[in-house]
Amino acid sequence: MPAPEQTPAHLADWSAVRLADAVANREVSAVEVMRAHLDRIEERNPRLQAVVSQQPDSVSLAAAEAADRRTAEARAAGEPLPLLHGLPTAVKDLMDVAGLPTTNGSAAFADARPAEHDSVLATLLRDAGALIIGKTNTPEMGQGVLTFNPVFGTTVNPWDTSRHAGGSSGGAASALAGRMLPIADGSDSGGSLRYPAAFCNVVGVRPTPGRVPSGRTGNAWTPHGVTGPMARDSADAARFMQALAVEKTVWPMSAMTQHPVRPVELAGLRVAWSDDAGGLPIDPAVRAVHRAFAEQLAGLGAVVEADEPDFAGADEAWETIETFEFFLGGRHAVDAGATGFRPDYVRNVEQGRATTATQLADAYERRTRMYRDTAAVLDRHDVLVLPATPVVAPPAEVEWVDGVDGHRFDRYFTWQMLANRLTLTAHPVVVTSAGFTPEGLPVGVQVVGRYGREAQLLAVTRAIEEATGWIRRAPVL
Repeated sequence: MPAPEQTPAHLADWSAVRLADAVANREVSAVEVMRAHLDRIEERNPRLQAVVSQQPDSVSLAAAEAADRRTAEARAAGEPLPLLHGLPTAVKDLMDVAGLPTTNGSAAFADARPAEHDSVLATLLRDAGALIIGKTNTPEMGQGVLTFNPVFGTTVNPWDTSRHAGGSSGGAASALAGRMLPIADGSDSGGSLRYPAAFCNVVGVRPTPGRVPSGRTGNAWTPHGVTGPMARDSADAARFMQALAVEKTVWPMSAMTQHPVRPVELAGLRVAWSDDAGGLPIDPAVRAVHRAFAEQLAGLGAVVEADEPDFAGADEAWETIETFEFFLGGRHAVDAGATGFRPDYVRNVEQGRATTATQLADAYERRTRMYRDTAAVLDRHDVLVLPATPVVAPPAEVEWVDGVDGHRFDRYFTWQMLANRLTLTAHPVVVTSAGFTPEGLPVGVQVVGRYGREAQLLAVTRAIEEATGWIRRAPVL
């Protein structure tokens, strides 16, 4: 059993739950918390390139001072404070934040004017008491699972700065792992918060579709792309998820107290185990870590049995829906003659434009079968566990991984299928740590839970984290 976690000396190393509770109890001030994180960003961000479009420190400190005044007022009135009160954060550079530009990581929007209004996500964060200090880096238009763009460059991995942090929520994952932010948002249609979480040894939550409100235009109610929390462990992610969730009543947390989900008992936990999500190529080093993780779960008393949904046809269905979503989101800019987009983005938009009604109907039908098949697996088991990525974080100079274990890929998203296949299930997924390679690089797992049961799922992943200790490891910078 890992040793009990001790409170670190530096405030930027504290957990989000510990920080928020300490600010609420006036153990520390929001100003002290803000200064600690701004110092960390100044020290580490030049190497990591994770936080972009950062506000002046004076603006962030003024927001922290206002948070401290609110703390005093709430204590005097006996009122509770919001769940994320006093926590610094930055918003993925695909979402508007009033006063900051939204570049989408694209040369087409490099000169974007500051947004006049907050996005739905930014509004939720402010309502929950979080203090937005800037943006986090993302690949162009959120495309792909590696973060590089012509506006802000490449976001690298705190575990090895010669490697990618992942994407498209790579800035968020790198900032979390680098202890520059306590919480950060991500979005995901094909692993965009799951791949970076795995590469950086943090937690990413792809929630049940509809759990977090969406301000997107076009197909706003799609179950394909979702927004979710990223954090350093499942307890922090649960606090964040609780703050973002539309239906607060689904969280059995002592009538919405500030306490995170409590870990379940791992003894007797029924785990459906998949080695490779239906035969996808996995690097041998990653397979070795996953085998050891399965043995570790069994040693903790979990009942680990091979089982998985039928993934046949899932890749084609995901590609059809994904490119059609690119068409919905990008057609106006492309048709207006906007320039500066990378060729793959325009290719996706045009492929989506060419989608037939029959192709879309077939893809939706396959998605429905995937949902029902996954639900059946989770009737037999408590969770489904699969690898999060087929490789460890790749070198920072590559634009995508074109081969794994002798299998070649012909397009940037084809190495994302470990994530893409689970997107089609429409079930919630939490990525957490499975361990490390002998070289010290993180390896993650996807833990899938029952539809609409994020709280129960995070209780499982929190138990795993407390028993294994992998997620507590921090990179040395």
